Order: sequence, then C-alpha cells, then structure tokens
Amino acid sequence: MRIAVLGTGTVGRTIATKLVELGHEVTMGSRDAAGEAVTEWAAENGEGASAGTFADAASAGEVVFNCTAGTASLSALEAAGAESLAGKVLVDVANPLDFSRGMPPRLSVCNDDSLSEQIQRAFPEARVVKTLNTVNAAVMVNPGALSEPSDIPICGEDASAKETVAELLEDFGWPAERVLDLGPITSARGMEMYLPLWLALMGAVGGPGFNVRVVRPS
Repeated sequence: MRIAVLGTGTVGRTIATKLVELGHEVTMGSRDAAGEAVTEWAAENGEGASAGTFADAASAGEVVFNCTAGTASLSALEAAGAESLAGKVLVDVANPLDFSRGMPPRLSVCNDDSLSEQIQRAFPEARVVKTLNTVNAAVMVNPGALSEPSDIPICGEDASAKETVAELLEDFGWPAERVLDLGPITSARGMEMYLPLWLALMGAVGGPGFNVRVVRPS
C-alpha cells in the first residue's frame, strides 16, 4: 500500500519507519521537502521511503497519517490539499496540545469539539479516523513491548475506513479484540481529553511506556 505520513517529529518518524518495515511504500511529508529531518529519514529507510512536501505525500498516498503537531494540523492539511485528501482514509494521530503557557500543556480545543472533528469539517470528503493518540510513539507500533495486553480506541464516521485502519493496527501488533471502536468522530473529544490524565499517569509510573486496558465484569 502507498501511505503518506505527514509530520517529521518522533511520532511521524516512528510510524513511517514501521510502515516501511511492513512493506508499504511511504512518503513522508514536510513543509520543506528538502528539510534535514525528512531527507534523513528517507535516506535511512531505503527503497520504500521517500520525501516530499505535504502535497507530494498526500497525492501519493492511498492512506494518509496526520502526525503533525495538533495546533498546526489544519494548516498542514490545507497545504496537503483537499483534492489530494478527498475519498482517502485520513488517520488522525495528533493531539491539540497548546504549550504556549509552558508545561503541562493545555488543550487548544476540548469539551464540545475536537481536532478530529475540525479536520472532518474542513475536509468533508476525507474519511477521518482517530486512533493511536492515547499512547506514546513506541507503544503505537509495538504494543507487545508492554508486560500485559492493552487496548487502543478508534473512532470515525466511515465503517470501512475504520476497518482499513484496524487492519493496519493489527499489523502494528494490536490484536483485533484490543481495538475498541468508540463509534462516531465525536468520540475523539474524549480520546483527546484523555491526554491530561495520560500526562499525570506518566508522572506516576515514571515514564511514557504504558497503556490502559478496559476490564469488563466476569
């Protein structure tokens, strides 16, 4: 599969590298196609990896991962182009974290809206699916590194788009029974608002390498 990964930070590089390892053709998109981060990543990852602008990547990919900073996601996707996103599965991994007042970050959108909903409204022909934003990059692509099985939520309006993303998650190591479909894209509000709790948990457990599991009655 041809996959676009927008964003050159830790999350983007980690997901893009895993996708190349799985045999996909991955184009990493950046505002500057000649930027150091994107060109270094492409050089390090061989034939299946290439670099381009956000627009280059989005036009090349059958599936698009948004791994940009949440406060910059809408402008990055605008640069990618609505026509290049139309009809495609758009996996939103970003969190709307606002660091303008220092640490811990606030959410730039919450309660009655979410970043994923903003993206879906801005690009109505894209098939937006929210997932992976509730864990750190290493756990995203290697949940088996944790000592016990854990769960990953997913939401979106398009059932077939969620099926496509669930298959990719299974390739990442998330068993099908651990992918929790929370329903419509409005569920992204809770997924994004989990981040303040995630930050507190990270402090309590001493690092980001953790996740949660939903335990049902016996």
